[in-house]
Amino acid sequence: MSAKTFQPPTVADTSVDHTADIAAIKQIIGNVETAYNTNDAELMTADFTANATVVNAVGALLTGRDALLEANRRGLAGFLKDEYVRYEVTDITFLRPDIAFAHKVARATTAEGEPIDIDHTMIALYVLVKENGRWWTAARQNTLIPKAE
Repeated sequence: MSAKTFQPPTVADTSVDHTADIAAIKQIIGNVETAYNTNDAELMTADFTANATVVNAVGALLTGRDALLEANRRGLAGFLKDEYVRYEVTDITFLRPDIAFAHKVARATTAEGEPIDIDHTMIALYVLVKENGRWWTAARQNTLIPKAE
């Protein structure tokens, strides 16, 4: 089969109404924002699967919820303690009724929520799965956005 004749599939689920799923996924990302802004490592980790993988903004790979919780505790008690952020969910795509990915962009803010950065400073990809009627984050990849020069 040549590349010219091969048509890759578009993988997108339209078999169900995803209105409630979208709200649940936005809530998961909202929980991470709230946790970041209140230094709550347990809330930040609450919606991850036991075997989740995360690549943080500095490129470190964390595997497993316990490792993620420990890293969140260290970060939120340390260098992130007085940092604040605002997240914006930019898209959610359902690959199957129980598998989705979502992107969020982040902007640093003051403690009062006023933007510090004019542009977004980070983008994150979430891979989410629905298990027993509940959405979970199975993977997240954070990437810093370089400042324009």
